[in-house]
Amino acid sequence: MTEDARIPDRPALEGLEAKWSAAWKEQGTYAFRRPATRAEVFSIDTPPPTVSGSLHVGHVFSYTHTDLVARYQRMRGKQVFYPMGWDDNGLPTERRVQNYYGVRCVPSVPYDPDFTPPEKPDPKRQVPISRKNFVELCMQLTAVDEQVFENLWRTLGLSVDWDHLYATISLDSQRIAQRAFLRNLARGEAYLSEAPTLWDVTFQTAVAQAELEDREYGGNYYRVAFHGPQQPVYIETTRPELIPAVCALIAHPNDERYQHLFGTTVKSPLFGVEIPVLAHRAAEPDKGAGIAMCCTFGDLTDVQWWRELQLPTRVVLARDGRLLGEAPEWLANPEPYAALAGKTAFSAREAIVALLREAGDLDGDPKPTSRQVKFFEKGDKPLEIVSTRQWYIRNGGRDEDLRATLLARGEELAWVPEYMGHRYADWVNGLNGDWLISRQRFFGVPFPIWYPLNADGEPDYDHPITPGEDMLPVDPANEPAPGFAEEQRGQPGGFIGDPDVMDTWATSSLTPQIACGWDFDPELFALTFPMDMAPQAHDIIRTWLFSRVLRAHLEHGVLPWHLAAISGFVVDPDRKKMSKSKGNVIVPTEIIDRFGADAVRWRAALARPGADSPFDEAQMKVGRRLATKVLNASKFILGAGETPAELFDAADGRLVVNDPADLAMLAELRSVVSAATAAFEAYDYSAAIEVTESFFWSFCDDYLELVKERAYEAQGLERAASARTALRMALNVLLRLFAPFLPFVTEEVWSWWQAGSVHLASWPCVAELPDAGDPLLLADVAAALVGIRGAKSQAKGSMKTPVARCELIGPAESLQRLESITADLKAVGRIVGEVVWTPADEPLHAVVELAPAQQ
Repeated sequence: MTEDARIPDRPALEGLEAKWSAAWKEQGTYAFRRPATRAEVFSIDTPPPTVSGSLHVGHVFSYTHTDLVARYQRMRGKQVFYPMGWDDNGLPTERRVQNYYGVRCVPSVPYDPDFTPPEKPDPKRQVPISRKNFVELCMQLTAVDEQVFENLWRTLGLSVDWDHLYATISLDSQRIAQRAFLRNLARGEAYLSEAPTLWDVTFQTAVAQAELEDREYGGNYYRVAFHGPQQPVYIETTRPELIPAVCALIAHPNDERYQHLFGTTVKSPLFGVEIPVLAHRAAEPDKGAGIAMCCTFGDLTDVQWWRELQLPTRVVLARDGRLLGEAPEWLANPEPYAALAGKTAFSAREAIVALLREAGDLDGDPKPTSRQVKFFEKGDKPLEIVSTRQWYIRNGGRDEDLRATLLARGEELAWVPEYMGHRYADWVNGLNGDWLISRQRFFGVPFPIWYPLNADGEPDYDHPITPGEDMLPVDPANEPAPGFAEEQRGQPGGFIGDPDVMDTWATSSLTPQIACGWDFDPELFALTFPMDMAPQAHDIIRTWLFSRVLRAHLEHGVLPWHLAAISGFVVDPDRKKMSKSKGNVIVPTEIIDRFGADAVRWRAALARPGADSPFDEAQMKVGRRLATKVLNASKFILGAGETPAELFDAADGRLVVNDPADLAMLAELRSVVSAATAAFEAYDYSAAIEVTESFFWSFCDDYLELVKERAYEAQGLERAASARTALRMALNVLLRLFAPFLPFVTEEVWSWWQAGSVHLASWPCVAELPDAGDPLLLADVAAALVGIRGAKSQAKGSMKTPVARCELIGPAESLQRLESITADLKAVGRIVGEVVWTPADEPLHAVVELAPAQQ
C-alpha cells in the first residue's frame, strides 16, 4: 500500500483506542522478551489495584505516570518487565461479596458443593454459608471485576505485558506468602503473642498501626466518684461503661493533689472493687481531674500503664463490641452488672450513667467534649482494645537496631520527588510496636500453621506444627496437619488449624517476589529483582512501601527496588480529595469516552511527581485539541510529498537541508530532544511533555505556516525538497517524543508512513538532527508574525489580507536572520509590497500597512 493510500481523507480520534489496543494485543507489542543480562531490563513493581473497589480518575493519573516511564524505557532499548496484579483479598472483597450475593461466612457451617447464591440477594437477611463456599464466591466475583479493570487499562493504553498477570490470592501468591512467613518464623522474625489488640467490632478483626485513622469523635465527660477512706476521689471519663474493668487510678507522681493517695486503695462505684492509686509520668495533671482510671482497655495509654505497672487484666468488652454476658468474678458487688450484660458499649454507657446517678456517684451533668479517636481506615466505629492472640513480624518498632537498619534502607533508596523520603523516615521513627499481620477474616492467605492438642484437648501454642516448603500452599482449615489424619481434628491428642488469615498487606508486601517469580522462575527472578522502580501514591508509603522494604530486607538483605516514584492525589477544583460521599468523584470511563485516552493521558502527565493536582474538565479539551492537531499537522506534512531521489546527496544518501528556516527549526528540535531526554532520565515526565508540546505548538503555528507554500514548490523543487525533508525529519522525531504521552494518535500517524510500531522505535537522539541552524531565527519569526497577524486582527481582516508594506524594526542581528528567509516571510504574511528593515535598539516588532480592500 502506498503512503498516500494509508493516509485517511479525514483523520479522526474516534475509534483509535479500540483499533490499536487490539493490534498491540495481537502483535504482542509490549511482551517482555528475556534478554541475556539484568542490565538490559527495566522492571516495575506495578501497584495491584483493589478489584473490589472502583477506579477513579486518581488511579488513571497515577497508572499513566508509570506507563510514561515504561514506554520511555522501552524506546531507550530496555526490555521492560511491566506486570499487572490484582489485589483481590481482604476486607473490601468480603464486604462486596456479602452485599452482592446476600451471604455471610459462618465457619461452622459445612461445605455445600452444590450451593448457589439467592436469586434475589437481601443484604439485611444474609444466608450463612461455609468458609469454603464463601471463598469460592469471592473468587468468582473478583474474576468479573478483574476483567472490568483490564478493559479500562487497555483502553487507557497501559503498555502492560498481560502475560505476566498475578492475583494476590492466587495459588502462586499463597505459596510465596506462606513460604516467606515460614522463613520469618524460622529466623525468629515472626512470632505469636497474646496481647492488647486494636479491634474493629464491625469487621471482627484486629487492625495494624498502619491502618489507623484519627477522627474527631463527640462524647461527654462524666465526673464519677470513687470511694476513698475519708472522702470521694473524683475522676472524669468519657467511658463510664468500663468502670467494671478498672484496675487502677493513676496520677502524675508530682501532682500534689494526690500525693497522699499513692499506695492506698479506693473502691469503685457500684461494684465495690478495691482499686490501687498509683503514680505514672504519662498521667496528665491538667486533663480533667488530673487523675484517671486505667481500664483493660479503654485506650492505648491504658495499655502502657497496664504493661509498665504490671496491672491485672480485667476484660469486660467482648470482640463483638458488647459487654460480657456474665458478671466478672472480680466484682465485689456483681448485682448492678446485670443492667450492662450483653449491651453494646453505647447502650451500656447509658445504663451505667443511670445507675451512677441513682447511687449518687455521678457529680453534676455530663460535659460535652470532642476528641481524636482511632478508627480502622475502612471502619465507621471507634476501635476497641481487646486481648487476643495474634501473629506479628518484627519491624523495628521494638528493636532499635532494626529500626536504624530500615532507616538506612530509606536513605539508600532513590526517591522521586526526593522529599518523599522524609515521610518514610517519619513513619519508621514513629513505629511503637511490631507489625500485626493476622486477621480474623476468611478470604485471605491462610497461616500455614497447626497446633497440637494435649490430652485435655487444649492447644499447645508454644509448639506450632509447620509444613515443609514443598507442601505449600496449604489451608489448615481444610487439610490435616502433617503426621495427622483429618479425623484427629479437634480431638484430644490431635490438632487444630490456625483459624486466621494474613492481612492483605502481608501478601502485598511481597509483590516484587510474586511478580518476579521468586520461588517458581529463577531465571526471571535473576533478570528482574531487585526491581528498578516502585510507583505508588504517597498515602501508602507507611503501608505498602515500608512493608516491601521490610520483607525484602529480612529475606534477601537488599532493597526490593532502586527507586520509588510517588504520585500525588487528584483533587477537585476546590482542592478537596475526591470521594463518593462528597459526590465529587470523576468516573474514568466517562472522561475517556468524551475526550479520548490520549487527552486524559496528556492531562495526567501534567501532574508533577508527588504533587496533588486539581481536576478541571476544561483541560481535557486542551488535550483533545493537541491530539487532533497531531493528526492534522501530520496529514499536511505527509501530504506535501516526498523528496525526489535525484535531489539526495550521493555521498550519504540524505538530502542536505540547506534553508535557514529549516535548519533553525531542526536545531531547536535538537534542544527539545535533549531537554525531554534529561527530564525523563530524572523521572520528570511533566517537564518532558511541557518542552515537547511547547515546541510543537510553535512548530505548527509559525514554522508550518512559514514553509507551507515553499513545501508545495512555490519557490521551486529544490527549495521545496529542503522544507519537505525538514518537515518529515521533525515529524519522525516529534511522534517519538509524543509516543509515551499520546500512544494512540502517534501509532496511527506512524502507521501511515513507517513500518512497525512507534512504541518499539528508538527514542530520538540529537545526533539524528543537523546542528547548523540558528534557533534564534525561530524567535524572530514568531515576533514578526505576531506583528503582522496582530495588524490584520486589529483591522478585523482575514489572515489572507495582503500587506502593502511591512517595516520590521529591531536588533540588527534579528533583521539579518530574517532577511535570509524573506521569500518565506512574504509568503506567510501575504506581503505584496516592500519589506523595510530598520535596525533599532528595541525589541523586534512590525509596522504593517494593509493593502486596500478589493472592491
